[in-house]
Amino acid sequence: MNTATIPEPNNARSDADNQAMIAADGLTKHYGEFIAASDVTFTVPRGQVVAFLGPNGAGKSTTMKMLTGFLAPTRGRASIGGHDVFDERLEAASVLGYLPENGPLYAEMTPKAIMKYCGRIRGMSEGDLKARIDYVVDRCSLGTVWEKPVGKLSKGFRQRVGMAQAILHDPSVLILDEPTSGLDPNQTHQARELILSLAESKTILLSTHILAEVQAMCSRVILINNGRVVLDGPLDSLAGEVTAMEERFRELTA
Repeated sequence: MNTATIPEPNNARSDADNQAMIAADGLTKHYGEFIAASDVTFTVPRGQVVAFLGPNGAGKSTTMKMLTGFLAPTRGRASIGGHDVFDERLEAASVLGYLPENGPLYAEMTPKAIMKYCGRIRGMSEGDLKARIDYVVDRCSLGTVWEKPVGKLSKGFRQRVGMAQAILHDPSVLILDEPTSGLDPNQTHQARELILSLAESKTILLSTHILAEVQAMCSRVILINNGRVVLDGPLDSLAGEVTAMEERFRELTA
């Protein structure tokens, strides 16, 4: 895979480039008296790769589930590609690829069967589906397990199947929750290269605990703690080297 570079911010963006491809407006989620997310508000314009960070239990996954429409907020709104996630669910889903953390897959199905199933649900034509399947098999390195039941695959391979289904329909927006979870170093390197290549044409919100990945792939950081956004700025707002980033992360989330 060819290594891509992080797209640089362009101060002379067109109106289309400035469009908010991901928008959270006051997203709040209560579970009884527990507040999982509180007034989470941000936008991600076309072409940005944004790290969505926070300690365990900070509200990252809850926010991502609300952004994708998998979880209804207590209050607040979300949109993907200009489509309201709750009022225009199908339109939003058509431009969104979502990889949840430890995403559920049908254990008895093979990756081949899952891709065909997902493509047909999305209404892809047979020709488009075949071309996109060929693409994801190559980019996600699934050839050796293509016809093995998912339940018999390692966590790393299951993660790659999840990534394949997220990009199968060539969405313009990707929301990826811990995309390198369970991957070995070689697989992690391949996943980073894939995400960087996708960043050339897509808007990506990426949740990870690995700050080296943030430094390698992202141009902006949104940091959430106790359900609230505590930092939203360019990568250097979290400091420079990984060690300094870790110290700043602890400072903001302690």
